Amino acid sequence: MGELPHFTRSSTAGPADGPWHKGMTRYHWFVLIVAALGWLFDCLDQQLFTLARKPAMQTLLASATLDPATMTPAEKKDFDARVDFYGGLSTCIFMLGWATGGLIFGVIGDRFGRAKTMMITIVIYSICTGLSALSRGFWDFAFYRFITGLGVGGEFAVGVALVAEVMPDRARPHALGLLQALSTVGNFTAALIGIGLGQAQLHMGTKLYGWEPWRWKFVIGALPAVLALVIRAGLKEPERWQEMKAKADASGEKLGGYGPLFSDPRWRKNALLGMLLACAGVIGLWGIGFFTPDLVRSVFRKAYEAQGLSPQEIAGRLTIWPAVAMMMIQVGAFVSMMLTARICQKIGRKSFFAIAFTLALFSTAFVFRYLDEPNDIWWMLPIMGFCQLSVFAGYAIYFPELFPTRLRSTGTSFCYNVGRFVAAGGPFLLGLLTSKVYAGIESPAWMAEPMRPAGITMCAAFLLGLAVLPFLPETKDRPLPEG
Repeated sequence: MGELPHFTRSSTAGPADGPWHKGMTRYHWFVLIVAALGWLFDCLDQQLFTLARKPAMQTLLASATLDPATMTPAEKKDFDARVDFYGGLSTCIFMLGWATGGLIFGVIGDRFGRAKTMMITIVIYSICTGLSALSRGFWDFAFYRFITGLGVGGEFAVGVALVAEVMPDRARPHALGLLQALSTVGNFTAALIGIGLGQAQLHMGTKLYGWEPWRWKFVIGALPAVLALVIRAGLKEPERWQEMKAKADASGEKLGGYGPLFSDPRWRKNALLGMLLACAGVIGLWGIGFFTPDLVRSVFRKAYEAQGLSPQEIAGRLTIWPAVAMMMIQVGAFVSMMLTARICQKIGRKSFFAIAFTLALFSTAFVFRYLDEPNDIWWMLPIMGFCQLSVFAGYAIYFPELFPTRLRSTGTSFCYNVGRFVAAGGPFLLGLLTSKVYAGIESPAWMAEPMRPAGITMCAAFLLGLAVLPFLPETKDRPLPEG
């Protein structure tokens, strides 16, 4: 295997005092930056999809005989319901791909290495994001999103396993929290892209060089593939993994796999309960929170129509403001994620999750009930982002601490991604509640917009996270498990 690099096991303890990053080497920082960029671009892809989803459905579901510009009010209402339904279905398919990719690449990450696997996943989600721009109908769009999801799902688990195993023990939770916090930069960048394309649309019309703005979002989302070259050039496998791989090769055993994960009662319990913990946050985010731009579109559309703006000007502005709303969510998210590691180290992982899920429930329900005016986005959405996305920084810290090195990528992937098979029904359920259950209700006035009561109903998902917490272990101040 050759000489092991100097940055690994000998420095895992780190200094006992001073700032958390004291004692980190240049390679520690390189690993953190590369892993953070991988997850940052991963989140960029997710948010570009969130912003592009509704206009993509409006384009792909329209036809020569069903043009939104010439519809009667009844036809327009039916068309909008179909857009909501298929928007939820496309999100569901994306999340199924995410979950499937997580399961597959989690095992690959344990067996063949974190760095190699991360490079492969980044290439997959980048290329297939670009292919989404070429979609001609709903089903080819859904296919591209499913394959994109394979790469997106695999990247997170191998990235956090890599950082957890390379970092000094004292720096580990802070580095993982920072990795998750920097994901908001990807989300923020997606919002800036949305704003820029909206401004271009205002000046150039509904199409930019022959393509709708949502297609250009996916073209831009293909660029992160360049990061794979950086990973291939400079990233090494963690010493923990190299040692475990050498032992496995000598004994003829295989690293990773779901058989070993579920054959040990301790790891089986952690995997199943961790998966339920992840379900709560993923449903809350993808089944509710990431539909906030659709709510914002509704609020701003009513305001612009009352001002008598032209349809083209309304269309351009409605490309901009959902992106601004997403930026406001990410402002709050960045602050909470930067604080998560300190809070987890202060009060423990389980106490943190209890507070985070409670705040997420109330803040999300508040936004869907009371966001009525355009100016509300400046204060309501940062609060919701602060509360709702903090749990994901907690996942990045907590899940790698639940499993040994030989199963860390597999176990983390199982928690974070199998939960998505369950959570994938969240967007579909929200679309069903919006288009069927709450459609046609006129009183009280706020329920006339089906998205609002549907979102509030879905907030019950956060209760699942609170329900499983008592049965999970506390990992505060404990080393990564082995065995």
